[in-house]
This record gives sequence, C-alpha cells and structure tokens, in this order.
Amino acid sequence: MSSPAFTIQDDFPPVDYDQWRQLAEASLNGAPFEKKLVSRTYEGIELQPLYTRANLTGGPDGSGLPGQRPFVRGANAAGNTAAGWDLRQEYATPQPAKVASAALADLEGGVRSLQLVLDAAAKRGLDPDHAADIAGTGGVMAYSVDDLDVALEGVDLELAGVGLDPGAAFLPAAVQLAALWQRRGTPAGQVQGTFGADPLGTLAREGSLPTPVGDALAQMADLAAWTSANYPRVKSVVVDTSIYHHAGADAAINNAFAMSTAVAYLRAMTDAGMSVDDAAGQILFKVRVGTHHFMSIVKLRAGRRLWSRVVEACGGSPEAGGMHVHAQLSDRVLTRRDPYVNLLRNTVGVFAAAVAGAEVITSVPFDAALGEPNDFSRRVARNTALILEAESHLHRVVDPAGGSWFLENVTDDLAHKSWAVFQEVERNGGMLACFESGWAAERIAESFAPRAKDIAKRKEGITGVSEFPNLEEEKLDRPAPNPTALREEASSRVASSRDDSLAVDLSGENKTAAAIEAAGRGATIGQLAAALGFHNTATTVGPIQEISLAGPFEALRDATDQRQEATGKRPAVFLANLGSVAHHTARATYSKNFFEAGGFEVVANDGFDDADQAAAAFAGSGASIAVICSSDKLYPEAVPAAAAKLKQAGARTVILAGRPGDHEDAWRAAGVDRFIYMSCNVLGTLEDLLQEEGVLAS
Repeated sequence: MSSPAFTIQDDFPPVDYDQWRQLAEASLNGAPFEKKLVSRTYEGIELQPLYTRANLTGGPDGSGLPGQRPFVRGANAAGNTAAGWDLRQEYATPQPAKVASAALADLEGGVRSLQLVLDAAAKRGLDPDHAADIAGTGGVMAYSVDDLDVALEGVDLELAGVGLDPGAAFLPAAVQLAALWQRRGTPAGQVQGTFGADPLGTLAREGSLPTPVGDALAQMADLAAWTSANYPRVKSVVVDTSIYHHAGADAAINNAFAMSTAVAYLRAMTDAGMSVDDAAGQILFKVRVGTHHFMSIVKLRAGRRLWSRVVEACGGSPEAGGMHVHAQLSDRVLTRRDPYVNLLRNTVGVFAAAVAGAEVITSVPFDAALGEPNDFSRRVARNTALILEAESHLHRVVDPAGGSWFLENVTDDLAHKSWAVFQEVERNGGMLACFESGWAAERIAESFAPRAKDIAKRKEGITGVSEFPNLEEEKLDRPAPNPTALREEASSRVASSRDDSLAVDLSGENKTAAAIEAAGRGATIGQLAAALGFHNTATTVGPIQEISLAGPFEALRDATDQRQEATGKRPAVFLANLGSVAHHTARATYSKNFFEAGGFEVVANDGFDDADQAAAAFAGSGASIAVICSSDKLYPEAVPAAAAKLKQAGARTVILAGRPGDHEDAWRAAGVDRFIYMSCNVLGTLEDLLQEEGVLAS
C-alpha cells in the first residue's frame, strides 16, 4: 500500500502574521514585543523579527526592474552578469616605478583597473621642490606626464582603466593622464577611467582648497564638458563620501551628503552649458561599506533610488538616473592590532558591494592600516574578490537582494531617512554652507555618538581588539621609505626636467584642452596649477575629522606596549578566582578578555578555596589590581571577606566581576572599588585604571 503524497500546502497550512504575532508574544511571558524582538539601527530604522509580502512598500514592483527607474536594482538591466565587476586596486606608493611593478602584478593576477592616489603635494597643485614638507606623503609622487608614464610602464591602457585620486588639483592631474593617453596613442573610444574631480569632498577632508570654491567648480565643469565630448568611457567627477563615513556618519547621512554634493555638481555643470543627462553621466559615486553587510547592501540600493529621484527632479531623462557606484571597504573598520582579521572584514565588504551590484569594487589589503601593503597582502586582496566572483558567482544574479521582504523594506526606510537629511542640508544652504557653519561635522558627530557608546561598552565588539585580544601577537612591520631621500630625489628629478620658461596660458574658456596641450609640452602639475590661479585665494573651513572604530582601544594597547618596552613589564591584574572551576570560570574568562583589551597582563589561576589563599597569591603576583571572580551563589558570603583580605595584601583597587544588585553599598564598604559586567563602560574603566597605574596621563 503506497503512502499518501506529502504536500507542504496541505500538511502545513498557512499562518498569517497576526497568528504568528500572538504566539510570539505568548512566548515572551509578558515582556514587551517591541523591546525584546524589535531592534533598531543607528539610522533609527526599526528591524522587525519577521517580514512578509505585506512589508513590500509600493507593492511587488516598488523597486522596479533592473536597469529601469528608480534603479534600486541597478543601472544596467543585466547587472554585472556578463563580465563581473571592475576590480580596481588602489596604489599610494610614493615611487612611480614601484607603482608600476605592483600594478603589473595585480593586472596579471586578475585586476582590471588601477586607482592612483597622488601625494599631498600634487593634490595641492605643488611640485615637490616647492613642497618639501609634504612631498611623498600619502600617495604617488607623480607631477608630470613622464612621471605617470613611469608609474604605468608596461600597462596596456587600452585594456586597463585608470582612476585618479587627485585632491584639489583634479584638472592638472587629469590633463597629465589625458596627455599620456595621447602620447601612447590610446584610442579615445577605448580609454576607461575616472579623473576624480571632487572639490567639495576635498574641502571637507582637507579643510581647504587652494582656490575659491566657485573657481574649483568651474574647473570641474570645464573638465566634465571636455571629457563628455572626447572620452565616452571616462567619468570626470566623483562624489566620494569616504570622509563622512570615516568620520562616523551613518548610512542616511552618507547618502544625503552624496545627493547634496551631486546636486551642487549638477548645477555647476548645467550652468556651464551641459545638459542634465550629460552632466549626470559624468558622475561616479564612491561609497564606503562596513562590516554590517545588510546595511551596506541597503545603503547602495537606497542611494540609487535617491539619485534617480534627483535626476528626475532636475529634468533628466529616465535613462540618465542610473547611479554608477565604486565601493570599497571603510578605513574606519580596519585594525592595526590582529590585522589578519581584516581579511574577514574585507571579505564581508566585497560581498556586500557585489550583492548590491556595485560596478567598481576595490578589495583592500589586510595590512592597509599599517602602511604600504606588500606583494602578499595585495595578492590576497585581489584573490578575495576573484573567489567571490569566479568561484562563488556572486555576479551571476542581477540584484540578488531584490524581492527580499526584509531588504526591500529597509531600503525604503533608509531612502526616506536619507531624503529627509538631504532636504535638511538643502534648507541649510547646501554642502558648502554646512561645512562653513560646522553643521555637517556636528550632524556626523551626533550620529556617531550612539555607536561610540556601544563600542566603549563592547556591545559592538571589535574582534582582536576589544574582543579576544592577543597580547602575544607578532606585529607586522611595514616600514615606510625614507621621506627625506624620496623628496630629494623627486625634487631633483622634477627641477631638472621642468622648463621654468614654459608659457602656460589657461585664461581662456577651454581650459582643459589648453592644459592638455601644455602637459604634452612638459608642464608639471605645479605649473598648471599656478596658471589656474592656485594659492592666490584659498577657501578654508573646519575639516571633517576621521575616526577609527578600534582607535580608542588600540591607543590603550599602544600605551601599555610602551610601558612594557620602558620597564620590561605590563600593568598587571590578578584574578582572585574563588571556588571550583564551575563557579569562577565564566567570569574569569570574561575578566581576562576585558583587561587584555586594555593591554593588561592578566595573572590567572585555577581558583582558591578561601580569601586567605587568594590574598596570599595576590601578594606575590606583582599586581596592584585584584578582580574577584566567582558565582552569584558564593558572592554574598565570599565577597566581604575577599575584598578585605585583598586590600590588606596591598591591592590598590579591588574589582568585582558581576553586577552587585542590592549588595553594592555593603560590598563597597567591604573594600570593592569597581564592578565590571556586561554593558558596563569597558573603555572608560580601562582608561581610569591605566591612569591610576600611571600609564596614561590623568
């Protein structure tokens, strides 16, 4: 006799949301549903425990189709399915020849385009012999077509795209690259890349521009118009929100500031005579992603919706509203301590960018926070992205997040949050006015405060730093090149090849075309910038200050390392473990992790039968801090005696691991100075104790 057929529909009848909600609330035993099961993001978005079709805002087609308005699902109908994303690796090595060596290795290993970060001198429009204090800092020492030729030696510019991070000197840098393309005879239709004009982003990051903002926007518009007419596969303008993200801004502020910046750029380009469609087509959005991968995915999808709406409101065609994204892992999540964990952080970031459909992705080497990446870390970085593409096939599905009731709903929520902030920026006069008034920095600081509090409490842990630190880890050494030697060599090279009698006239209307001709004749970045009027009248605002999420904890580790180097030992904490292993092991483990996050040496043991044994062991430990660790069952009897004995044995500070509850007053009277427990201020406690130890200044 055959068994009856099994069907999901018949054997598991559908349950609607209200039925599920009743069962969920019954299981909470009276606790509030919203408190126990609903969480909230730093943007103020409520995350529900369950999403259904009813949560699809605007119906099943609210996000549209890939390649169509509102472009939530991508600017291209096929997404990245045909060829994958553009894997663009970044180079900030000072010596141009070393850049070429690294770039060729990356291209042979699967990288598709290159991002050159210029040094601080070039970014400000200065040659190295005119900027001896900053030349070679933070990027490539490329000041002429010849320097770029060396940095890109052996690179097939018909196949590999080139992007620039040029700071304020975007037009002088762009024309050097354009002149190099012309020198090598690269067909204009084959050239790919980005010139990186982002004057407002540079102003936010540096706190200054070497020209009036109006002049910088006019130069950007001139470059954009020329690029649009001559290089169909090159984008001249970048809206880079990295500085806001690195300062602690949440996703809503990132997207809002991106839109307001882009609106300012659209105005400048259309005022110069470009159509809205052509102007929008010149913009690439650079977005940083973190380790909260769902929010990173949502941020990119919501950003596309916002940009589509902006272009529509400005009168652009439906096709012009497709947002093109370059995504990269945030610097703020990278750690100097236990840097190999950055491998995982970068994997999460690349995964999120790929799932969200970013057209360009930069995979970050795990040692990027320590200095110049080496061959091994660059190889691992590119292979991380290649595995996700070639082996995990993340690009094979157009918008894999599409149709997820959860992600679609949160995308809609974030888009509305971002739009509200965007409108606030515009009411305040736009991005420039918000920089000048300090509003932008204040808004970012306000948004970061809750996250900073959670990091200090370890509610948001940082693996290898605030959680599971390893005091014995072998430090990676990434020595920097000799800056004096670099500057002397570059200054000599540029001064000897530069023709100081070269006439550079950029006073006409077609500045970009004239600058390319001058660059082809040997004009340096410094000469071109001077012809544009750099450093005659500067624009100055308060710069946006970057942060590192792990920075406060890493500063404690730095201080205790210095103490160890100076004295041969770290500040120590003694664990006064009372009772059997079953009684003390949980809190002893918690305490060890707690204090090692601040660089303390933790003196552990298998436990003591009574307070006298614990006090005797403490006296010989060399520590001045004792932490009582046991169970709530033993604490009422054990704590008063142990605290008193430990004080008598010389403990300057006695700490109890656990919440004191109603016993706090009595146990403080017995000698307990502090209490540590889940959700206490870990960072503040460690700072206070290190001040008492004399490791940190009071």
